[in-house]
Amino acid sequence: MARIRSRVEKWFEASAACLCRRRVPAIIVVLLAAAAAATGLRNLVVDTSTESFLRTGDPVLERYEEFRDQFGRDDVIIVSVEPEELFTHESLAGLKELHDALASGVPNLANITSMVNARSTRGEGDRLVVEDLLQSWPDSEQDLAALRSRVLANPLYRNLLISPDGTVTTIALELARFAEIEEQSVDDALALFDESPRDAGPRERLSDEETEQVFEAVGEIVAEHRRDGFVLHVAGTPAVMESLKSALQEDIARSVLLAIAVIAILLFAMFRSVAAVALPLGVVALALLSTLGLMGHLGTSVTLPIVILPSFLLAVGVGAAVHLLAIHFRNIRAGLDRERAIVAAVGHAGLPVLLTSLTTAAGLGSFAVADVAPIADLGRYSAIGILIALVYTLVLLPAGLAMIPSRAMQTVASAGRASALTDRVLAAFARFGVRNAVPIVCAFLVVATVAFGFAAQLRFSHDVLSWLPEDWPVHRATRAIDRDLGGSVSLEVVLDTGNENGLHDRGTLLRLDALKRDIETESSGPTKVGAVLSVADLLKEIHQALNENRTEFHRIPENPALIPQEFLLFENSGSDDLEDLVDFQFSRARFSMRVPWQDTLNYPPFIRDVEERFANAFGSSADVTVTGIMSLLSRTLENTIRSAARSYLIAGVVITLMMIALIGRVGTGLISMLPNFTPILLTLALMQVAGIPLNLFTMLVGSIAIGLAVDDTVHFMHHFHRYLERTGSVEHAVHETLQTSGRAMLLTSAVLTAGFFIFCLADMRNLVDFGFLTGITIVTALAADFVLAPALMALRYRSLRRPEASAQQGETE
Repeated sequence: MARIRSRVEKWFEASAACLCRRRVPAIIVVLLAAAAAATGLRNLVVDTSTESFLRTGDPVLERYEEFRDQFGRDDVIIVSVEPEELFTHESLAGLKELHDALASGVPNLANITSMVNARSTRGEGDRLVVEDLLQSWPDSEQDLAALRSRVLANPLYRNLLISPDGTVTTIALELARFAEIEEQSVDDALALFDESPRDAGPRERLSDEETEQVFEAVGEIVAEHRRDGFVLHVAGTPAVMESLKSALQEDIARSVLLAIAVIAILLFAMFRSVAAVALPLGVVALALLSTLGLMGHLGTSVTLPIVILPSFLLAVGVGAAVHLLAIHFRNIRAGLDRERAIVAAVGHAGLPVLLTSLTTAAGLGSFAVADVAPIADLGRYSAIGILIALVYTLVLLPAGLAMIPSRAMQTVASAGRASALTDRVLAAFARFGVRNAVPIVCAFLVVATVAFGFAAQLRFSHDVLSWLPEDWPVHRATRAIDRDLGGSVSLEVVLDTGNENGLHDRGTLLRLDALKRDIETESSGPTKVGAVLSVADLLKEIHQALNENRTEFHRIPENPALIPQEFLLFENSGSDDLEDLVDFQFSRARFSMRVPWQDTLNYPPFIRDVEERFANAFGSSADVTVTGIMSLLSRTLENTIRSAARSYLIAGVVITLMMIALIGRVGTGLISMLPNFTPILLTLALMQVAGIPLNLFTMLVGSIAIGLAVDDTVHFMHHFHRYLERTGSVEHAVHETLQTSGRAMLLTSAVLTAGFFIFCLADMRNLVDFGFLTGITIVTALAADFVLAPALMALRYRSLRRPEASAQQGETE
């Protein structure tokens, strides 16, 4: 093993010497490669939709797309309107002005529905009349009172169009699935009035840029119409996701700029050299451009989790450079000339830098098999970015240092005093770890056992709304709409009878109606259903209208022969609302429910309950498919749980094997992983104590941290065994290891910690948690390498007590 390591180190030295001689061509080649990769930036697209969290081909996503092809979008933008008194001429006029402004000013709008144009069905003699609710404008107080009574008495309006107490009404905006829909209809996603058929032409799906234009228009129009006594809120799943995207982009942009500033300050404080600041940051910038450009070339969209990629590559990429720079400047202070200092630094640190990059890439790469599509992309491109940064570091850093005059690398005199203090601190850690090995390991076992008990209680979560500050408009709006109107998240059930005109069957319609009543009355808790809508509700409305509008006829016709006739009368009235509830063959029907926005953890039991109810009601007589936004959120949570367990296992196994291969001894390799797993266990325990759940972002901490934590362990173990073979003394080997690589480990951990702690300044809770937990894990990992790793090596090689002992007294496998 020693001979192989020596060969590799000599190869790194030869490569560094070659790069010093051919520094200009080497820099040009890297710049050209980066420029070629960066051309893919123009192909990058952003996709922050709920659907983007699932992989293409996921059966849940396929069912959802099939549902939307048939019935349209179920995720609507909800604008709630709360005037001082709704049923007044002034309030209704304000509502109409807002409705008209949204209808004419919002691009890519498929349907818009409010009290202005909601479907109103009534009978006039033998004729069925279907028209806009406010087609006849109320002129008198009596007209307003009659309108209020009619609206509050209509069960189809309740919690969809108006709150049960009549104080809040809504405007529902359904976005087009595809761009450039020129005509605008007037229907909400839950089937109210519709003036024009939905365009199903072959168009591209609405892009993030086009969706952003929609919300800019909605925001401007709502701001223009908001006034005292006319409170407006904008909510709904699209609004939450758009706010989430905007917040992430702002937080990441600010965090990256702050991280660059902080890391630049740290690098200058460490090395007192402009070159030590410019070269690492330049390497990371080129690696980031190359990685993002590669994403563009390969057609990978930028999704929500990927926005942390710049900050991550910045911290990790700079960390690799710090190890080389620390040893290089140490060589400069020792009196070596510029080229010899570069060659010696690369020879000394090249192999561990290579191995640490590979282990970090393995830690992130473990997410490449995740079922959550954005997490898989983040894992894949983080690993690629780390490897690109490795290549650029090993080429540009030696070549760049060779371009700089030696005098520019000289440190100030005070650096020597700081170095002496650091040396004394590191020497104290070496003595403490080796001489107190048994108490340290016993304390570790106790702490690890307690931490495991806490970590085992950790819960999963997927609640993107909770990531936003509670005082943000969309957060307050969603809570207000859930409170006043019973919900803003939809669950859809598609019932397929398998027969043409199967929905003319009275028994089927009665079962749908019974399910509506049962679900509305029996649901409770976080998933209390606010509204249910199906074709049975529409039929009851038609039947009542055709029977002199008498409320006792608000039911399914008792005569089955009337059912197809009444549907036909409705279709002949000019409304095509039926196409939002059934297919043209009357074989498939939509059953829609709205519930409040909750942690997705609460949705699976509700979904299972709905599935059981439909199974009991229809048995094998019909196929039942549960879909909708809620099903996508639930699937994302399910995939998150499965992906976290799988990725942690893969990362742990792969990195352990790499560590064994590095050390060349199975036993020592396994023991060396304890300082890496300990920080992860402590962090998971901290999450449980602090009430931080495991979600899409915090689940990244474990694999990221194990990849980063093992970096320091690789450097420690690599140099420890190197010095152990030379001296035969554990304490001397630990001392020399910390005096050489220990300083770089300390500097690298400081850079990484600063880079991740910057996230604590973000507005979004998930980024704050992610940055805090990752930073804490890096700190505890460094402590484990400075204290626990020496103790473990002292026990592992306890037979080696004297510096003069030979290396052959070490372990035999």
